[in-house]
Amino acid sequence: MSALPHDLQEAASLAGQAYAQVKAMIFDFTLMPGDRFSETDIAQKLQLSRTPLRQALQRLAREGFLQVFPKLGWQVAPLDFDVIDELYDLRMLIECHAAQLLAGQESRSAELQALVDAWMVPVEQRLSDPVGVGTMDENFHAELVAGAGNREMTRVHQGLTDRIRIVRRLDFTKPARVAATYDEHARILRAILRRRADEAQRLLRAHIEQSKLEVRHITLEALHRARRGAP
Repeated sequence: MSALPHDLQEAASLAGQAYAQVKAMIFDFTLMPGDRFSETDIAQKLQLSRTPLRQALQRLAREGFLQVFPKLGWQVAPLDFDVIDELYDLRMLIECHAAQLLAGQESRSAELQALVDAWMVPVEQRLSDPVGVGTMDENFHAELVAGAGNREMTRVHQGLTDRIRIVRRLDFTKPARVAATYDEHARILRAILRRRADEAQRLLRAHIEQSKLEVRHITLEALHRARRGAP
């Protein structure tokens, strides 16, 4: 397959840069849920031309982060906690089924072994960086599903992960949540390794339910601080 011409490569690069920057503004609540803005406002702020920016905004709209109103501009999608709760519930069904399949496997999958190596470690070897733990947590749940071997289930789960990332990333801003996540993940893995499918599902269900409650509370706190302009 031939490479893209240089000008197309440059346009794609600028669009990717714009995408990452605008998405970061949404995730950091620099752009608040419900905020309206024009392409001109963002283009001036990010020092980008309109074409790659529009491509980035259209991509974010397809992913559900933005809404577009012809002749009126763009709006950051409001947070709908009813939808977020439903996504968490669907995620729970998929992951619990994956845990059941993993517990019934004859041999330990590479994905499962990687999770054991990452999460079943002494306390002094645990990560404390919220961003790093957040990435690890997302990987834990993704690999749990991937290890079950159902490609369509993995694809759907990835879509769910993308849609809840905006609130889920806040779950590790408190040290207590980091410690709890290590402990809970280790218990889930032990149950799977011991082929205790029912126990693994029960632990996983409780873990996801608690995370759902925590992210709602933390997100509302973050929104309140952002609206007040507090650090």
